[in-house]
Amino acid sequence: MNPTPPAPATVETLRVPDARLHYEVRGQGPLVVLVGAPMDADSFAPLAERLAVDHTVLTTDPRGINRSPVDDPDQDSTPQMRADDLSRLLLHLDAGPAAVLGSSGGAVSALALVQAHPALVHTVIAHEPPLNELLGDREEIHARTEDIIATHLSGDVTGAWRKFMSLANIRLPDGVFEHMFGGEWEPQRIADDHFQFAHMLRPTTRWRPDLAVLRSTSSRVLIGLGKESGGQLCERTSIALASALGDEPTMFPGGHVGFAEDPDGFEIRLREVLARQ
Repeated sequence: MNPTPPAPATVETLRVPDARLHYEVRGQGPLVVLVGAPMDADSFAPLAERLAVDHTVLTTDPRGINRSPVDDPDQDSTPQMRADDLSRLLLHLDAGPAAVLGSSGGAVSALALVQAHPALVHTVIAHEPPLNELLGDREEIHARTEDIIATHLSGDVTGAWRKFMSLANIRLPDGVFEHMFGGEWEPQRIADDHFQFAHMLRPTTRWRPDLAVLRSTSSRVLIGLGKESGGQLCERTSIALASALGDEPTMFPGGHVGFAEDPDGFEIRLREVLARQ
């Protein structure tokens, strides 16, 4: 017999310092948090619906993105601020400690969360955190990142994304880039894209984790890596962080956004990882 489909997501808003957070809760059971940056709650909906069969699943739009407006749109979104937001959501729900899967910038948020609030999380899976500070050629990478930001702020959005993909070493099939970044954009997408480049990219990629704290925390900290991310910048950062923590990356199906590319396969693997003690 197939499991009973989960009820529709409960959609709420939580006021936090300098922002209002849109968040969604699905299902019942042990709490799992799925978080990105700049990816919003919608990006995780397919995976959340699958997990909600037997879990309580929390997803959210990070501050400054989509339905989570900030009081000051010119203020940066730092990993520490996003970690504080997550801690307030978890305390508000009072359903933890939680397992947290953070992807990309959300992986950095999750690491900042477990550093500052280890009692709120029992497991953190940081999937491909773009921690460029851990790399030997970080100064070159930072310089290229600054050029990407300047290109975007000059109005050359397509040019900025081409430079971003080049730095990330993500190669798209012919025509896919044009499909993703061509045509007319909705106003919200334009606003989110600007916020990501102007106020999220720099503080996220320049954040340096406290390795001593991560090594000593009572929470389980795993570094996730997509099987199809070979050669990409986030493969390098993920391997560097895992090595610094004395571990190997935990492999997941797909690439940098494997949770969206293959939610079925990702769910199976995530359940395997969460079941380990």
